Amino acid sequence: MKAEQVVQIFRDTGALLEGHFIYTSGRHGRQFLQAARVLQYPEYTEQLCRAIAQFFQEEQVELVVGPATGGILLAYETARHLKCRAAFTEKDGEGGMVLKRGFALKKKERVLVVEDIVTTGGSVVKTINHLRERGADVLGVSVLIDRSGGKVTFDCPYKPLASLAMESFAADALPADLQQLPALDPDDIVV
Repeated sequence: MKAEQVVQIFRDTGALLEGHFIYTSGRHGRQFLQAARVLQYPEYTEQLCRAIAQFFQEEQVELVVGPATGGILLAYETARHLKCRAAFTEKDGEGGMVLKRGFALKKKERVLVVEDIVTTGGSVVKTINHLRERGADVLGVSVLIDRSGGKVTFDCPYKPLASLAMESFAADALPADLQQLPALDPDDIVV
């Protein structure tokens, strides 16, 4: 699957929004990605996860792990294509991401980490650290869209399906076009 096809799926499902948005960080931007709008369609989820699985088909992946919540569906569907187990990490109350709910992890288990959107990579890094602390062999990371425009890296193979350089601005440094637009809540936009 080509990067342009991934971005087009996001556009077609209303998951790539244009306008003036305030991100969780408090910064402002012209675009907003909402992967859940894509993942509500099983046919798109299947296509995207098949593409991720193809990147790692020869790696003998034994477990696919996704950080909650964005990576849960992706881990399951990617694992289905790789014919292995799936699990997810959750916040641990101390700022980390950990396996809970009785998910087992064997020493040297070959693990792939998947996520929907990467901005800073924080949840993925916390997931990788936890998995390695428990003895896993992290084979790589894949995401639907790297919205850092390639600025985010990991200390293992990193294979995003697409990459977008999405600018963000401090509230007191907005460009003229954003100053003229009211900030939108992405959850209020019905597509």
